[in-house]
Amino acid sequence: MNSAPRLSILIPVFNEETILEAAARAIVQELGARRYDYELILCENGSKDRTAEIGGRLASELPHTQLLRYPQPNYGGALRAGMRAASGDILVCYEIDFWDLDFVAQALPLLERFDIVIGSKRAQGAADNRPFMRRLATRVFNLMLRALLGFRGTDTHGLKAMRRAAVLDIVEACETDRDVFATELIVRAQYLGRAITEIPIAVHEIRPAPIHIYRRVPRALRQVFKLWRLSRGWRQQSRAAQAALAAKREIAL
Repeated sequence: MNSAPRLSILIPVFNEETILEAAARAIVQELGARRYDYELILCENGSKDRTAEIGGRLASELPHTQLLRYPQPNYGGALRAGMRAASGDILVCYEIDFWDLDFVAQALPLLERFDIVIGSKRAQGAADNRPFMRRLATRVFNLMLRALLGFRGTDTHGLKAMRRAAVLDIVEACETDRDVFATELIVRAQYLGRAITEIPIAVHEIRPAPIHIYRRVPRALRQVFKLWRLSRGWRQQSRAAQAALAAKREIAL
């Protein structure tokens, strides 16, 4: 193995029996070819098909692979459980229908200076090849985050690589789950002064979204307004943390 930081690759999976095995085997093959020191955690959550069965078999056959069972269909809950269970220095959040080892190669050097690296679908130079309505929904969602929460980035749902030590406290503090857990995590990290950067990615999904866009949008809007209400407390915590940091610097001087 090389001297790269140990990676925990986290992939929430729900009703993915048709693509799980091929995708997991391809990911493990590429990770091995690049000689990364890693663990792959398949975060299954409440699947009604053979996803858990397939994941269990893959965990017994593939190196450094484990299946984590979360009892309910809950993307954010499963991802948080995976982060808690992870042992790597670097947490990498993938999607089973979209992953990119080149993102990891670009992110690792940046994590020497940043706490979080986001692979953005909307950053300059990105190529988002999803259907028009999904691209539009992402744009509107991001505009709402900017207007209501003061978010300064371009994407919260892209691929992510994070220094585990820099985000575990935020993971435990998050008050939402499902689709907006990752958004809360990133916005809270911004408020708390974590160093965040983005790199553009090209998105080529291998199957349509499992939840129809017209069902996701109303739920996402409700969750954004929930985040807005919660953010008042985060802002107070941010100001308190900044004041404490300033006080420590003044004492040091």
